[in-house]
Amino acid sequence: MKLLVTGGAGFIGSNFIKYWFNKYPKDYIVNLDKLTYAGHPSSLKDIVGKKNYNFVKGDICDEKLVDKIMGGIDAVVNFAAESHVDRSIIDPDIFVKTNIVGTTVLCRQAVKHHVKRFHHVSTDEVFGTLKLTTSDKFSENSHYDPRSPYSVSKAAADFVVRMYLHTFGLPITITNTSNNYGPYQDPEKLIPRLITNAMDNQPLPVYGDGKNVRDWIHVDDHCSAIDIVLRKGQPGETYLVGVNCEKYNIDIVKTILKIMDKPESLISYVPDRPGHDRRYALDSSKIRRQLGWRSTHDFDIWLTKTVEWYQQNKWWWRPLKARAESIYKK
Repeated sequence: MKLLVTGGAGFIGSNFIKYWFNKYPKDYIVNLDKLTYAGHPSSLKDIVGKKNYNFVKGDICDEKLVDKIMGGIDAVVNFAAESHVDRSIIDPDIFVKTNIVGTTVLCRQAVKHHVKRFHHVSTDEVFGTLKLTTSDKFSENSHYDPRSPYSVSKAAADFVVRMYLHTFGLPITITNTSNNYGPYQDPEKLIPRLITNAMDNQPLPVYGDGKNVRDWIHVDDHCSAIDIVLRKGQPGETYLVGVNCEKYNIDIVKTILKIMDKPESLISYVPDRPGHDRRYALDSSKIRRQLGWRSTHDFDIWLTKTVEWYQQNKWWWRPLKARAESIYKK
């Protein structure tokens, strides 16, 4: 199989490429990435040089480039996206361009080149927020209610992909997943920011009261879910991917400090960000029931392993740290 992976130098994309080559070493992957703040070639240093891997630096909004590299592709896995809520509040325009216009370009060229499967990676944030006082979870039938520039752009991209199914016959699948964690995640994101700040004995900022809830999944479990959707998922279907791992943000902070043997005096409560969704939770029974997907990464064990990875790989995150922190000073 020949895959086009967009955004393959980012956190989830780079982990997916390594996952795929480990499981399907004879497949060919073209990695298209613009190498913005979220794309790091260092995440794929062990892949560079493989005869069945080709990195292309470029923008998914570049129609001519996408047309050129789409030829002969069997499946597209679209990770490419602007994905940081805080950044979307500061500069919404780039989120519209990349997440909506870019996805449209990819779909149009996938139709032109008769791609057999277009898989679009999306987020639980398109569904809005849930109340802390309920046990409700989002499902594939939940209505869309995005509340940030980021989630609005991702919701629009989901609808673009579905439109290309209904209007142009593009065989698409979509996964909406919960918050990912694991190695090679940019230190501007919550868990790696907490870990790296703690390593430097810097304050660990917590928005509001710290009681916002996120549903956490290890990146390798996410990759295995995409794998099974590509192989067994039905064209036109959406699958929610989560592992029933809801955690208060403040509990994540305290757990990381405990793992690292750091004092809770490092916790620093800061004003909440605008439109901060209170709770996300996903019902992933469909992908489990219909496709037989199972998660294999226990949160407590793999959060500890993630802490250890950052402790052992300063060479990767240290050059990114100053830029990552700068976004929070705007």
